[in-house]
Amino acid sequence: MALKEYIGVSEIRGPLIIMRNVKNVRYDEVVEIEQNNQKKIGKVILVNEDTAIIQVFEGTQGLALKEPKVRFLGKPLEINLSPDILGRVFDGLGRPIDDLGEIVSTKSMDINGSAINPAAREYPRNFIQTGVSAIDGMLTLIRGQKLPIFSGNGLPHNKLAVQVAKQAKLKSNEEFSVVFAAIGLKKDDANFVVKNFEESGAIKNMVVFLNLASDPVVERIATPRVALTAAEYLAFELGKHVLVILNDMTNYCEALRELSNYRGEIPGRKGFPGYLYSDLASIYERAGMIKGKDGSVTQIPVLTMPNDDITHPVPDLTGYITEGQIVLSRELNRKNIYPPIDVLPSLSRLMKDGIGKGYTRDDHPNVASQLFASYSHVIEIRSLAAIIGEEDLPDIDKLYLNFGRAFEEKFVNQAFDESRSLDQTLDIAWKLLSMLPETELTRVNKEYIEMYYKK
Repeated sequence: MALKEYIGVSEIRGPLIIMRNVKNVRYDEVVEIEQNNQKKIGKVILVNEDTAIIQVFEGTQGLALKEPKVRFLGKPLEINLSPDILGRVFDGLGRPIDDLGEIVSTKSMDINGSAINPAAREYPRNFIQTGVSAIDGMLTLIRGQKLPIFSGNGLPHNKLAVQVAKQAKLKSNEEFSVVFAAIGLKKDDANFVVKNFEESGAIKNMVVFLNLASDPVVERIATPRVALTAAEYLAFELGKHVLVILNDMTNYCEALRELSNYRGEIPGRKGFPGYLYSDLASIYERAGMIKGKDGSVTQIPVLTMPNDDITHPVPDLTGYITEGQIVLSRELNRKNIYPPIDVLPSLSRLMKDGIGKGYTRDDHPNVASQLFASYSHVIEIRSLAAIIGEEDLPDIDKLYLNFGRAFEEKFVNQAFDESRSLDQTLDIAWKLLSMLPETELTRVNKEYIEMYYKK
């Protein structure tokens, strides 16, 4: 098909250029804009009779109205793929930036993949070990699940995301890879990510996509889709199990809001476009397993809640689409607890079907349930102690307070480079539960108390 080329543009509006009197232009078509021997890439985001609106990924700075050559390439935005993408670092549009040369492509794929057909989905059941006790023991990640991390500004979500990416593994010897997409990260945070992956050697089995805060805002719209396309290739073409970490989805949503504003769309809640829910769903629902396919795509989106507001549109809508959430606590962070995971508002909806007999240790469901119940009681007692004083509490309540402190300091708290096996996590949990009288363990079967309870 012959390329359609035009000289000059009708209007420039922020990161958008408007072309009038164009013919046979298609929605989502890739556009090449050339001026003074410099090329920029864009895509058609709106077509109306003879008018096309083009989103320019590198921004429109330096473009003049009459000078640019605009070529419509007749295809959607694609990424070159091959098994050699493992161990490589790319920019937010999937172009190599690690000085190791171009990817010799065996396949090109449209980044605008679709959500997995519910009828073709296989129900997730297999456990992924992250090495983080609070997650493995109480908020278990299941293969094919989408489990976001809800954080706040200044909390160590970048550190936790890197730790999970380095440590995650399957109990079996199946192929496991990680795709890490940095969306709008500051340069020092991005350097921290890449440096940790390189020093640990984990990068050899990873694909990293970096969209920095200094990069054009509209490039962020493509980055999660580029990352997921690479993950789907590794999972469903090469048969690997892939963990995708998208950090930070709030930056993606703010880029979407900015683009929506330039397009003149009617804003919804807090200025975000009314289609934010369906747009996020088009990303999150690309996680899962497909019947008859060996691989899987598991997602951990990371998002920062403005003003720690969990009712903000981004975490609110994310919570409706995903299967739980891991919530980071500012209070635990002040206590120097790392990772500061607040287990009580956190949840893994698929955990119940992926732990216990045949999946993890038999006592795992009972231990997790008892930890939730006991720590919940600790929070109630702390509220009471704030009113009447700890000295006037009954002895059993004082035991619970000691349990609560030990739970935070020994179970939730662990070093950044410490990877605990599930057996280690559950053994720590039993030591903590043994601080309480046996009669308080109402969520645990007697057979497990006889096996693991230390009087």
